Amino acid sequence: MDVTRFIPLAIALLAAPLLFGIINRTKAFFAGRRGSPLLQLYFDIAKLMRKGVTYSNTTTWVFRAGPVLVLSATIVAVAFVPMGGIPAISPFPGDILLFAYLLAMTRFMTIIAALDTGSSFEGMGASREAFFSALAEPALLLGVSTLVYVSGQTSLSGIFASVNPAVWGNYGPALALVAIALGAVLLVECSRIPIDDPNTHLELTMIHEVMILDNSGPDLGIIEYASSLKLWAFGSLIVGLAVPVRSGILIVDCATFLVGMLVLAVLVGTIESTMGRLRLTNVPRLISGAIASAVLAWALILR
Repeated sequence: MDVTRFIPLAIALLAAPLLFGIINRTKAFFAGRRGSPLLQLYFDIAKLMRKGVTYSNTTTWVFRAGPVLVLSATIVAVAFVPMGGIPAISPFPGDILLFAYLLAMTRFMTIIAALDTGSSFEGMGASREAFFSALAEPALLLGVSTLVYVSGQTSLSGIFASVNPAVWGNYGPALALVAIALGAVLLVECSRIPIDDPNTHLELTMIHEVMILDNSGPDLGIIEYASSLKLWAFGSLIVGLAVPVRSGILIVDCATFLVGMLVLAVLVGTIESTMGRLRLTNVPRLISGAIASAVLAWALILR
């Protein structure tokens, strides 16, 4: 097996927490503050891994297994995501469906672990997570199915290897709409503003954070690391589509992809700095807009 296929996963495992640092520094810039170090999440995870774990008497093995299963499924999902034109470890036809449902498994495990605590607040967050994720999944699958049609490939590595300036020249408007839809899915799935505020501590308005209130120590560190990998996975889809550089030179393609991820993190930080959080009743409208963008992309291709 070509060792270069391990590069996307290795870089993701090492660099994913850096995205949160870039987003937070961007938000600090807009607020006129210095902000936390770029490596803050690395420090936080290392600190959490050295602490003890506290479990409620209400919880069972489901709660204890949740973080490990979430991280395991997320790593496997990330292993199928290429870095632009650099293929993943072991692509195969239809791996996009496995990718989607591995991430669905992480949501399921997070939800049932939250329900296992017996907390009404965590149950409320789990209900919101299930509802919004169910709305976002059609936008993801419709957007990726558009890419399958355009590229003629059914694996993630094949799809993004086929995205080049010529394809953008032929299907530019449709691909732009798919990128918009995937961007909205990223905000929903990764619980970012305007969908959710990852820094809030008000249970009545939290979605993801309220589900992990009972986690502590290494369990919380694992969840935070898994969240950064999830952000990297969705960001890779957007950058692989929006930055169609396929030079065939490993260093050039890696550098271009990483610059794209940097720009994406700055863009997410800019969105969070310039927009307020939506009311929960308005979130389905935004997701519906993402679905409409994916449907319109299909219409442009088939016209």
